Amino acid sequence: MVFNFDFFASEPEEQNPNTLIQYLQKQHPDTLSRIAQSASPEIQQIITQNVQGLVGMLPSGDFNIQVTTDRENLANLLASAMMTGYFLSQMEQRKNLEANLSNVDSISPNQSHDQKGKD
Repeated sequence: MVFNFDFFASEPEEQNPNTLIQYLQKQHPDTLSRIAQSASPEIQQIITQNVQGLVGMLPSGDFNIQVTTDRENLANLLASAMMTGYFLSQMEQRKNLEANLSNVDSISPNQSHDQKGKD
């Protein structure tokens, strides 16, 4: 997954009061690329399916597909994908934390007590 840093580069700031876009414009391209590449394959797959569902997905072998939109709608689509990615990343962290906590909970009190007595 790659973030296209040039996507917002030509937007004049006075026409674009969106503080998130302004923040993204100030970030170094390497930072944005590193963050985009840190998404797990599962998150990338869900975002891909989400964007395809929003745009519409027809088999390209059978159809000559072209999608036309304006800059604002495309920016909204990108913002939606970014928010979806952020949400999914947080949920993935939560899932991993719950799995780790369930492993800790599976240690019986007797095992913990026995280990303390050996020290």
